[in-house]
Amino acid sequence: QVQLVESGGGLAQAGGSLGLSCTASGRIASINTMYWYRQVPWTQTALVASISTNGTDTYVDSVKGRFTISRDVAKNTVYLQMNNLKVEDTDVYYCNVDTRTLTTWGDYPANYWGQGTQVTVSL
Repeated sequence: QVQLVESGGGLAQAGGSLGLSCTASGRIASINTMYWYRQVPWTQTALVASISTNGTDTYVDSVKGRFTISRDVAKNTVYLQMNNLKVEDTDVYYCNVDTRTLTTWGDYPANYWGQGTQVTVSL
């Protein structure tokens, strides 16, 4: 199994900044694409950003130019730097990771979620 632990988030004023991090640990053979999602209340999760193994990043239009996703391969960690925050960025943010997870007999593809961290932006 692989565990994801998120940190960061909290409360910021509109126009301010917050950073999120998410570290994977456990029976990791390799980590592929890493993602950040947001949970809009009473709806499904929505992709915010992703970063591939070669560092190619993608963003939803609403955060382009404001959010930056990055990763530290050696630390199995993905980050989300959120600048120029808006009230509508308020949400619970989840990291998500595509891995190959080790077993006694080899490894298999598996996807894992972090526990979620609250981001609240006020006027």
